[in-house]
Amino acid sequence: MSKEKRKLIVLLGPTASGKTNLSLQLSDFLDLEIISADSRQIYKDLDIGTAKPTNEELNKVKHHFISIINPDEYYSAGMFAMEANEIIGNIYKNKKIPLVVGGSGLYIKALCEGLFEGHYDENLKKNIKAKLMKLKSLQGIDYLFDLLKSIDPESADMYPDKNPSRILRALEHYYITGSKFSSSLKNIVIPDFEPCYIGLLTDRQTLYSRINQRTDLMWKNGLLEETRNILAKGYSPDLNSLNTVGYKECIALLRGEITEITAIEKIKQHTRNYAKRQMTWFRKIQNVNWINNDDNSLKNILKLIKKILSF
Repeated sequence: MSKEKRKLIVLLGPTASGKTNLSLQLSDFLDLEIISADSRQIYKDLDIGTAKPTNEELNKVKHHFISIINPDEYYSAGMFAMEANEIIGNIYKNKKIPLVVGGSGLYIKALCEGLFEGHYDENLKKNIKAKLMKLKSLQGIDYLFDLLKSIDPESADMYPDKNPSRILRALEHYYITGSKFSSSLKNIVIPDFEPCYIGLLTDRQTLYSRINQRTDLMWKNGLLEETRNILAKGYSPDLNSLNTVGYKECIALLRGEITEITAIEKIKQHTRNYAKRQMTWFRKIQNVNWINNDDNSLKNILKLIKKILSF
């Protein structure tokens, strides 16, 4: 007879929906540790632009996967899932509650549904990546997209927006392993817990207003200077980590390609677009407990968590 799987609370929602603040408020009532499922907050130095928790907030409750690698280091959803599984197990052993908080759909999918991750030879990976980057520079992303479509049409269909990093990842996987990336996603490893999703439902006007206000605050807090400092450390502006809303617009401004006003407006627009894509992803997840993001959200989420965890 198989034992009943432990419940894992996953708090998800689009950027600027207030997940961080809610998770911190929940820690006032629950003995928990936070698993950050954010593919950008993992990078050191990328603080303001990724809306990382402050040092005070990090000291209030233990967070995992905040500032764990340098901007030029490789990390993947599969690596996150593998490490997060181990950490979650340890949190359970310490009689605490693991709370997954994030907006990176692929990280959440990898952790909660399982995601194949091959163990690549790093030198081979670097060589393949360098060749693909050169090809992208010479031929453009449309060429690489067509190449992926000819090799692995199922993967190409997953990226209609022609996201460069995802197209490159799928091509890297093929040339390193000889197998299609879309096929590897089907080699699922079943997690040792049952994910229980709680989603923050924010009306569009309110969310867009929060995004605009947060962008203005990021700019006031020194997003441009932070970007300048990252580049001053010798990091390439073409890094995947810097192909992130906020940083890529700042880089364009520093290059003299756009004005400051345009940079700020582009950050707002691109963040709104990103939030829309996040919600599209989240709505595909089955059995999400959607909670209206209002003055009663903390009370309602706390009540739901206690019901799920039976206490």
